[in-house]
Amino acid sequence: MKVETALPSQHLANSFLKNELAMSDLVSNRRALYDYEILETFEAGIVLVGTEIKSLRNHGGSLQDAYVDVRKDELWLINASIAPYSFGNIHNHEDRRERKLLMHHREIEYLRRVSQEKGLTLIPLSIYINKKGIAKVKIAAAKGKKAYDKRAAIKKREDTRAIERATSGE
Repeated sequence: MKVETALPSQHLANSFLKNELAMSDLVSNRRALYDYEILETFEAGIVLVGTEIKSLRNHGGSLQDAYVDVRKDELWLINASIAPYSFGNIHNHEDRRERKLLMHHREIEYLRRVSQEKGLTLIPLSIYINKKGIAKVKIAAAKGKKAYDKRAAIKKREDTRAIERATSGE
């Protein structure tokens, strides 16, 4: 009598879930695309402690009002919220704390120069898990939009939607 194990199919299911998680953002900053003009994007690793990664996998985070600061050759993610893990214990993490971002030294120096330019700021766009299962932050060098720029963007978006509706309705 031959006994079959479920190990290969279980392995395939785990790799499928891993790829699914890798394809989507765990946390995104949709407001940033409305408030800022994105000039350049970067990828950085993030230092997480305790139950933060579990909370992120449950989509328990927010990047609204968050920004990136360069201090003493280090990058810091400030004012980002990762909700406490619901199944955590007394050793659960703090909700809003400064988190260190990991990049190469020359990239950090470039970001320091970019952030010192007038009108430019560094903002996080999303937190995601790459194909290797490592949490990453997508950072953008951005310029704040004026109110009339926002109105123009809304009008342009509405016009394109109207054109798409008109062409698909024929």
